[in-house]
Amino acid sequence: MILKTRNNLPKGISYKGKVRQSHFKFIYDLTYLRDGKMVFERNIFKEFLRIISDANELILIDVFLFNSYNNNGSFPNLKGDLTKALIRKRKENKDIRIVLITDEINTFYGYYRPDHLEELKAYNIEVIVTDSGMIADSNPFYSFFWRLLGINRLGVEGKGRIPNILSKTSSKVTLRSYLRMFNFKANHRKVLITESEGLVTSFNPHDTSGNHSNIAFLVDGEIIQDILESENAIKEYMTGRRIFLTSTPSQDNGTKAMVITEGKIWSELLEEIRAAKSGDRISMVMFYLAENMVINELIAASKRGVDIRLILDYNRDAFGLTKVGIPNRPVANKLCSNSDIRIKWYNTHGEQFHSKMTIFERDNKIILIGGSCNLTRRNLKDFNLETNLKVILPKNHMESGKVLNYFNRLWNNEDAEFTLEYKKEKMFVRTIGYYIQEWTGISSF
Repeated sequence: MILKTRNNLPKGISYKGKVRQSHFKFIYDLTYLRDGKMVFERNIFKEFLRIISDANELILIDVFLFNSYNNNGSFPNLKGDLTKALIRKRKENKDIRIVLITDEINTFYGYYRPDHLEELKAYNIEVIVTDSGMIADSNPFYSFFWRLLGINRLGVEGKGRIPNILSKTSSKVTLRSYLRMFNFKANHRKVLITESEGLVTSFNPHDTSGNHSNIAFLVDGEIIQDILESENAIKEYMTGRRIFLTSTPSQDNGTKAMVITEGKIWSELLEEIRAAKSGDRISMVMFYLAENMVINELIAASKRGVDIRLILDYNRDAFGLTKVGIPNRPVANKLCSNSDIRIKWYNTHGEQFHSKMTIFERDNKIILIGGSCNLTRRNLKDFNLETNLKVILPKNHMESGKVLNYFNRLWNNEDAEFTLEYKKEKMFVRTIGYYIQEWTGISSF
């Protein structure tokens, strides 16, 4: 088959679980400047380590970035600390099942055998590096020839002669590993589950991502089995085996949650935007906003009288490299030129505003959609592996207040300068670049 399409994805990809009763906790990381000093509110990784420590039967982690590329000692040692935590748990409990699923970016597309992954294997921890061949081809102009010419069968072994573009301090890699990378697709999920808890997040345990702002949703009950079912789609494809787990139902406290992955995130998001009416409010924190139908539906909702506020990353910083503002800056111009949508930029200082969450305030309830998924063609249309949760809360729920207080704190700059006012920019060339990249799949977002 010359192209992998969305019509021939493995069973279980693009998954929608049942609506489940679940306890829910909202967690976030923030980086900001206060009185001339950088402040780091780091909570998600602490929860990561706590969940691992409390596990008894199963730990399954699926994360996109799990490496120390470019860490010169000025970033948290997340990769090392997570590795130690998993090995410590194995030493404490020889019977617990531990599975780590990650993306091939951490091996530079098959060229490296990272020490930390090999060390985990040595302690009988199952490590699965996802084969991107299971995902639909996001860059068909390239992938067609990559398959047709048999480049996909060449392997990536040999003497590295090209610098690793992702890490100045890593050894050189082969051209063939770059050729694999140019398919532009990934296992972008960020999930941690045990027999009793599940964490779905925008956070990567990746050293140079350690200062990013992120969000996370913590849940329990039968929804853990749904998250596991979505992870079994990867595990079964890669190993031919599944994991079985029976979770205890959560007590009814008025909170409900549902697992959505890949394209199901897109359909659920569009459904909620379309359902919004005059008097409702949509608030969003987002690293990348680019998908055309989502943008058009936000504009239509604004014209219906829905109050819409967006806090976006300026798309300026990427691990020491300077970006040109694509896609968010051209998209912001389009949104503000065609609607009453209000936009602010998160005030970053070398890190990224990496959060991915949409908040719907409607009648007496709050609906949240958040997790790993950026709102781009690749993330929403089955070209990446993604996991989000859709959470429904009573408006008077403690966690509803926590979510709204979080957003309002950033929007109103309550105790620091978190956000900057949007100003229209001249973006003609970058707007053309954005449309080309979003349409073709030849992009970094």
